[in-house]
Amino acid sequence: MLKPLTIGSLVLRHNVVLAPLAGITNLPFRLICRQEGAAFAYTEMVSVNGLVREGAKTVALLKSSSNDRPLGIQLFGDRPADLAEAARMVEGYGDLLDINMGCPVRKVVGTGAGSALLQDPRKIAAIVRAVRTATTLPLTIKIRSGWHCGDNNFQEVGHIAEAEGCDAVTLHPRSRSLMFSGQADWGQLAELKAALSIPVLGSGDLFTPEDCLRMLRETGCDGVMIARGALGTPWIFRQVQELGNSGSYAPVRTAERAETIERHLDLFIEERGEAIAVREIKKHIGWYAKGFAGASEIRRTANSAQSLADIHTLTDRIRSVSDDAHHAPDYYAE
Repeated sequence: MLKPLTIGSLVLRHNVVLAPLAGITNLPFRLICRQEGAAFAYTEMVSVNGLVREGAKTVALLKSSSNDRPLGIQLFGDRPADLAEAARMVEGYGDLLDINMGCPVRKVVGTGAGSALLQDPRKIAAIVRAVRTATTLPLTIKIRSGWHCGDNNFQEVGHIAEAEGCDAVTLHPRSRSLMFSGQADWGQLAELKAALSIPVLGSGDLFTPEDCLRMLRETGCDGVMIARGALGTPWIFRQVQELGNSGSYAPVRTAERAETIERHLDLFIEERGEAIAVREIKKHIGWYAKGFAGASEIRRTANSAQSLADIHTLTDRIRSVSDDAHHAPDYYAE
């Protein structure tokens, strides 16, 4: 099940990758996940409108490093010409381009982008055709099942993507109307895989190493894309490989959890400076502090942290917790 993954000209060492997550998959988080075994990672969603207008804040989302490759750049927009121009602009920043056609949030669909595109397959065809003409990089799209529950057109969109030159499709098998509620219908992944000759990646409800291998086994998809399942648990990438190779994986000890937070903090400091690092790491501690005695109190305390010393006090507290004093983890809906 775990194997190299080929997407166009790009060959990944294995088929477990980090999904693009707005506000999350910045350079420090990508590096942490790569250190923990992710074979591939994406930038946050990059606004085509922001790029075309040469907004410095948007271009900053593309910042990378030699340890952050291969890298996928995910674009969102609704105009074929603008997406093609953006593809030309970012070609030197990454190794693969992805077009977001699955984001369900109102801020994105209100512009006609994200999952709103699922309502107009002809526009999807025009977008993929324009971007394919503009770049030689591997090209993929990420979609949902459809716009409304029961009105699924993921197979139609998949066939369009393949015909217009996409190198792979990622499916999160929920409709836009479901947002992040309910349960992802993995059976749709098996349907899409059977319908296409290009690789199909699966996303949705991947919170444990067991989930990842089960999706690969049950659907036959070519790879899995972990999204919210990596929040506070970047070691999931390593654990999936351990489970696939040996049938078991090592649990994460509280000392390792504390050390990972500190490494993540150091990467933030290097990238953005102390003040922003402290602010950013606090929300991540809200995800890291799960499944052990006193975690809820640490999450509450993290909200009021103001300095590096405050953060280190919290990691020292986590490090002091016995590995026997664990609770069942609570997962986030993807």
